[in-house]
Amino acid sequence: MAEEQLPLMAHLEELRKRLTISAVAWFVAFLGCYSFAEQLFGYIATPVKTALPEGSSLVFINATEPFFTYMKLGALAGFLVALPIIFWQVWAFIAPGLYSNEKRLAIPFVLASCLCFGVGTYFGFFFVFPRIFTFLIGFGLKGSLAPMLSMGGYLSFATKLLFAFGVVFELPIIIFFLARIGIVDYKWLAAKRKYALVIGFVIGAVLTPPDVFSQTALALPFVILYEIGIWVARFFGKKKTEDEFDNELEDEEGEAD
Repeated sequence: MAEEQLPLMAHLEELRKRLTISAVAWFVAFLGCYSFAEQLFGYIATPVKTALPEGSSLVFINATEPFFTYMKLGALAGFLVALPIIFWQVWAFIAPGLYSNEKRLAIPFVLASCLCFGVGTYFGFFFVFPRIFTFLIGFGLKGSLAPMLSMGGYLSFATKLLFAFGVVFELPIIIFFLARIGIVDYKWLAAKRKYALVIGFVIGAVLTPPDVFSQTALALPFVILYEIGIWVARFFGKKKTEDEFDNELEDEEGEAD
């Protein structure tokens, strides 16, 4: 059975503890990653450098841009390194309200969350980025324009896209927990499939450049992962009690009448 509910102050104290551990882990990882920030930036800038015409390179438009760009990259890389610890703290915070059989999912939750986020960023970086920048830079060169992309602007753009792909690939994990606590079930998700398709393309239009490939590259995984989420909800969702099943059956018979 789930543990007794704690008083509000105890919850707040527990939340403070988990946030502190997460922040310390992030800061330590940031210190380690910042020392390699220049090499990391050279790696993450590979797709755009490949798409630039020969003799061109990224530039900085003010004196402080390289420093703050490397700081931001160190923080982002540190966050990714500390992500398993952060996910573990999230689980540790919500675990007291779960049943004992649900607490056994702690390690699978952390591993699956990190894996899904990593697969999303990998897919975005290696399969989508080269095509996005080849298209966008090629489009600009048609107008006889010289590309002068700033390193800070590129990092902001790349970060937004990578984060979007990482979050979208977390969709099955989100659906799993919503189904486990009974907020959604596979029948409801299947009935809302057409809305998921629209939402996927809206997300793609908002978070990616205005070209069909980029939007589809984000929307299509969203739709596929939503379908996977339906099967996840079917096999791992909260089982209905006999009374809930009878009520649902009565509602369906009423709608049929």
